[in-house]
Amino acid sequence: MKKKLNLRESVILVVGMFIVAVAVYYMMMPGGFVLGSLSGLVIVLVNFIPLPVSVLTFIINGILLVIGFLLIGKEFGGKTIVASILLPVYLAIFEKVTPDVTSLTGDVLTDMLCYMLTICFGQALLFGINASSGGLDIVAKLLNKYFYMELGKAVMIAGFVTAATSILVYDRKTLVVSILGTYLSGLVLDHFIDGFHTRKRVCIITADYQAVQDYIVKELHRGVTLYSAYGGLNHEKKTEVVTILEKNEYGKLLTYIHENDPSAFLTVSTVGEVIGEWNRNRRKLI
Repeated sequence: MKKKLNLRESVILVVGMFIVAVAVYYMMMPGGFVLGSLSGLVIVLVNFIPLPVSVLTFIINGILLVIGFLLIGKEFGGKTIVASILLPVYLAIFEKVTPDVTSLTGDVLTDMLCYMLTICFGQALLFGINASSGGLDIVAKLLNKYFYMELGKAVMIAGFVTAATSILVYDRKTLVVSILGTYLSGLVLDHFIDGFHTRKRVCIITADYQAVQDYIVKELHRGVTLYSAYGGLNHEKKTEVVTILEKNEYGKLLTYIHENDPSAFLTVSTVGEVIGEWNRNRRKLI
């Protein structure tokens, strides 16, 4: 298990948290709705606790962070420590630079849709490096680890309670909008996460399988599996090349085959997730 953030993960963490902070400060807070998140809970609590949003966010994040560090693992906790610091820092900067923020569109539903798309994209980036934006994402990670829930559904369940607290400050319409928004956010988050994880499984039958194998291994730096195949129509023995690629790598392979072996037979399927040595093996080949 890696103990330290590498450069790629550090950039994703900083950018992901910036996206989350922008969604909270410029979309949810002036929009007057409370979606199921720590930031939504803080927006309700600031009406009863005389502290700035950034300070209260830092305090609650710290409590949940200790729980996540103990129950989820040191790697998740270490990354989320950085995230938990970045969120109140970004919010404090926004409070100084733009203290008076108005609704993004003037319509609560449109503001909520903009918020959902923005924050779910940021959260998906963070979950992709085994981190989170802190807060209720930690609760979602716990549900994911111990009850095997999809992350989007876990976020949705953890957020319903927070969304329900909106009735303490706002009217019933805001309560309904908040609960519906929390449900839709879970679906959108799962969509984003699935999009980041999907890969292409490519099966190739070609007369010159060694050339295709060399291209995949030496140019795309991916592994291949070779299978013996026997044609039921022409009774020819061939070798099938099977590999799993990212979408951009699949495009390169397709171009190579069209240019060098247009008679090759391909079948392509979408893989929802790859678990194991796939990425580590690629680093060894580079």
